[in-house]
Amino acid sequence: MNSLLEAERLAVMQSVFSCSREAAAALGAAVRELSVPAKGVVARQGDIAHHCWLVVDGIAQAQINAPDGQLILLASYGPGELFGCYPEPAALRTDFVAMGALTLFSIRTAALVDLARSNADVGQGLSVLLARQLDSLLDRMAARTTLSANGRVYAELLRLAGDTHRIAPPPVLSALALTVHTTRETASRAIASLARRGIVRRTDEALEIVAPRLLAELIA
Repeated sequence: MNSLLEAERLAVMQSVFSCSREAAAALGAAVRELSVPAKGVVARQGDIAHHCWLVVDGIAQAQINAPDGQLILLASYGPGELFGCYPEPAALRTDFVAMGALTLFSIRTAALVDLARSNADVGQGLSVLLARQLDSLLDRMAARTTLSANGRVYAELLRLAGDTHRIAPPPVLSALALTVHTTRETASRAIASLARRGIVRRTDEALEIVAPRLLAELIA
């Protein structure tokens, strides 16, 4: 992804933080744009982090290696979501890894704290952002405990597609499977079944959900 123009940067800040143009400009002046290649590590477990990272494009995953060597996904962060350390620098509990090409805004924790304290618009926007992320995290945790493997795949497809009902580029099966705690084979079979039924259509460029209501009805 090419470096964002100033107008685009302001638009991203206003959208994510639901704030005024002036507050967005203050945030925009404090961030640095980063591009991370697929499978690149944003930060490692145990590092003392002094930053927060806002996802602009792509998906970052929080991963940890269990004592038996198994890779465990703890959380994933998509566009408009924030991860890192707040309100103070701290040792990271996980690795943060780019699942595909990833564009981030990096902001020092101390700078974000100062902005939240001095600008009520930023503080309000940050509180709404973090509350929204917590709600989303609880939804994903509930899905892991109450849905079948196929149901988790379907729910994640709907989440990734959003209001456009389109995922571009199409999801990487291994990453999708890790996100919903199932095997790559299960995720592959679930999507193949949807394609045969005409519920989704997959090309090299995107996965399109043709019948989102029917897909939602299959989540169980």
